Amino acid sequence: MPTTVTAAFNTLVGNLTRSPGETSSMASHRESVGKKLKSSFGVSNFFGTGSNSNGTSVRYWSDVDYFASIPAAAQQKDSAYMLTKVRDALKDRFPNTTIRVSTPAVVCEFGTDGAEKLEVVPAYYVGRDSTDSYNIYKIPQLDGGWVKSGPSVHNQYVTDVNTAHNGKAKQLIRLIKAIKYYNNIPVTSFYLELRVAKWASGETYIDYKCDVRDVLKQLVDCELSQMVDPKGISGYVQAAHTENYRQDALSKFTTALGRARKAMAAESDGDIKEAFEWWDKVFNGRFPAYG
Repeated sequence: MPTTVTAAFNTLVGNLTRSPGETSSMASHRESVGKKLKSSFGVSNFFGTGSNSNGTSVRYWSDVDYFASIPAAAQQKDSAYMLTKVRDALKDRFPNTTIRVSTPAVVCEFGTDGAEKLEVVPAYYVGRDSTDSYNIYKIPQLDGGWVKSGPSVHNQYVTDVNTAHNGKAKQLIRLIKAIKYYNNIPVTSFYLELRVAKWASGETYIDYKCDVRDVLKQLVDCELSQMVDPKGISGYVQAAHTENYRQDALSKFTTALGRARKAMAAESDGDIKEAFEWWDKVFNGRFPAYG
């Protein structure tokens, strides 16, 4: 067991990282889902997106995300209706599986582990980005409309920040997402990913314990306000799906920040055991034990 907070964070980062083999069991489901979408809607481009493809997923928690590029002939003006049609098609193919709409995706719960939950986002191709390097799509939003999304653009943005920090930026994103998942904080992973990446882009180096505290402070100080997409694709990115969710998330992040500050203070005073205890509260009982 680790005896320093730094060693404990390094252990935790390793525990959060999903191995490639953990999603291999999804291969057959992915193929079956892809075939059904092709036969029902003419989908020929079905590709991985999100945290799993970008290396920021949290082991046991993050879903496996895919975009299904819907051809023009099958496009619907109402995105809620499109989601319903995709859900119904997949329920027809997997009648014994829980399949539900969770905008902007249809979630197929093939198991209880995050790696066994496949999210399908119906997406319409609309063109290339300003550099003519990446595909841009429209995906569902809560009001039944559509919003632009550039998954490859955003993945590259996060990867560039990560490279500048020798691989630590994505691990920091994982740590903040772990706090979200472990404490049932209703904030979107996409928002956290962009917030942390943008924050890290202005830092010279990353030290996990300090930066977890500082990112929590930034989230609380901005009150989880909407943020401008740093790549200019998606317009304003909301922290949560509803105002009540935002308020709940802000309250929980405020609690986490207070605990992180107490952990840092305890370590500064030389009480390492107490520091571990406060960090364990931040991560809701999943921080490595002091030993």
